[in-house]
Amino acid sequence: MNPLKRAVEYKGSAEFSRAELVGILAFSLRLMDVKAAKKLIAEGIEGGVIEERNGKLIVRTELLEESEQPQNMLGEMVVHIARTLGWTEIEVMEGIKAMRERYGDLDERILAYLFGMEKGVDMSRFKDRLEL
Repeated sequence: MNPLKRAVEYKGSAEFSRAELVGILAFSLRLMDVKAAKKLIAEGIEGGVIEERNGKLIVRTELLEESEQPQNMLGEMVVHIARTLGWTEIEVMEGIKAMRERYGDLDERILAYLFGMEKGVDMSRFKDRLEL
């Protein structure tokens, strides 16, 4: 499920302050770190999924439902791993975060790739798209 959609369901409203949305994504739901949450918000604003009005961020849930496809490579990788293993996206993200403890401060996409490979998932479709 899209992280923004999860945040809306968690709060029960589509209206957030920027700090509140980052906090929900990074700390309450533990879907990503603060840097990734800020990047997701910036991409959402650029893509029109999030509107800025009077200092508030409005998540346009109707657009999220239209495009349930992940919008970034990390999201695609998480969904691919989850579907292959029969896990939830949250379980996969927790596994990726555990990889961070082992490998240190690598990019999340590389950690997701390594996690998928470790679990026996065919990650070949992402190999060429990774920036090493």
